[in-house]
Amino acid sequence: MTAKPNAMDRRRSLPALRLAALGLLTITLAGCYESPQAENHYPIDYRQRHPITLQQGERAVEVFLSRNRGGLTAAQRADVLAFAQRWRHEATGGIVIEVPWGGPTDRAAADTMREIHSIFAASGVPQRAVYVRRYKAPRHTLASIRIAYSKLIAEAGPCGQWPDDLGPTNGKHWRENMPYWNLGCATQRNLAAEIDNPADLVQPRVEQPAYQARRTVVLENYRNGKSTAGTYTDYDKGKISDLGK
Repeated sequence: MTAKPNAMDRRRSLPALRLAALGLLTITLAGCYESPQAENHYPIDYRQRHPITLQQGERAVEVFLSRNRGGLTAAQRADVLAFAQRWRHEATGGIVIEVPWGGPTDRAAADTMREIHSIFAASGVPQRAVYVRRYKAPRHTLASIRIAYSKLIAEAGPCGQWPDDLGPTNGKHWRENMPYWNLGCATQRNLAAEIDNPADLVQPRVEQPAYQARRTVVLENYRNGKSTAGTYTDYDKGKISDLGK
């Protein structure tokens, strides 16, 4: 014969039953809840989806050599000169020159290197900023002198990724007409390519001093009660008509 639970046992088991019921309710609600992060799996702002980042890049020039001719051609001379001028503007390190050695172009490479060094010296590139190293000249391909330096570059992307279907779906991006993932990527990549100095994305440049000579002329005209506007003596030179005068 089974004994019936008394009042004391029922009072002891009541808190346990309440706790079990509360836990069951919590599990039920958790199963119905969908976190906003899981539903909205990418940011709305295209600048956050495709941020422009600064990376270490490289600028290089190839100077091709011929066994029957040394020195630089006119086009090569212009390339090396532009390279040296850009180095002073955007480089983050020294210049590395890779020269072929051990082949039929050794003499042409030596003559070409003398001219490259002279262009660098005339452009203000210090000799200590140039590092020259040699590599084995290829047998079956055209040898070249490779000049390179490291620089900052701005990049965004990659573009052309489609993680979601653009057609009708049950996702939030379709129900609420959210922008698709690839929208704005090409704009960010074009903006990154157009930036002259990628460091401008992080901090502004130092303000340049004012042109004191022009400022003195303007202030002197202002003190004397004269017009401070610029005057152009030949503004109407080459005019073919006095209509509207």
